[in-house]
Amino acid sequence: MSRASTPQRRVLLTGFDPFNGAVVNPSWQAVQALHNRQIQGRRIVAAQLPTVFGASLRTLETLLDQLRPELVICVGQAGGRDALSLERVAINVNDAPIPDNAGAQPVDTPVAPDAPAAYFSTLPIKAALVALQAEGLRAEVSQTAGTFVCNHVFYGLMHRLARQPGLRHTRGGFVHVPWLPEQGNPAMALSDVVRGLRVIVRTALARPAAPASAPAGGATH
Repeated sequence: MSRASTPQRRVLLTGFDPFNGAVVNPSWQAVQALHNRQIQGRRIVAAQLPTVFGASLRTLETLLDQLRPELVICVGQAGGRDALSLERVAINVNDAPIPDNAGAQPVDTPVAPDAPAAYFSTLPIKAALVALQAEGLRAEVSQTAGTFVCNHVFYGLMHRLARQPGLRHTRGGFVHVPWLPEQGNPAMALSDVVRGLRVIVRTALARPAAPASAPAGGATH
């Protein structure tokens, strides 16, 4: 395999560090468990993003430049949800209900100025939903990734994939995962979260690529 084509055999999974006083973040624990594993002949690369506006996207952009992955799935914690949430849409707004890990709490600011109002995931979310449910895992398609750092990263990812020619064929999206049992209820066992991510990656790799797209709307702010 040539040096130029090698990165296209990688899948990037990202999770976040703990935030809001928590000591663990299931998103990072789950993607870390898959680091260096092989799925459908692709090597999984797991990386941790800081739960910080701005810095999280800079870290992600560095990873995209270094890896040029075929597929990117960013993963975050959604306490209070009881299922693996396949996010449909990222919106161009930061509106933090709590401070991030650097103490920032933006209100009604754009993720990217003069950019589209929203981007749809390019993951096959309906096919992944069916595959997850066939495995006996609780799963749902979610219509909102919130307005905290998770959505910030999701929007920033899709904006970058849509704009950079070298990444136009990279698919991307976001998945929220529940708390772990030790964090509270509702919860999902870490082993089930890891199994679910495997299913999502496998499903995405088995389906034809689709270009990143923005729904109608124009720029925000």
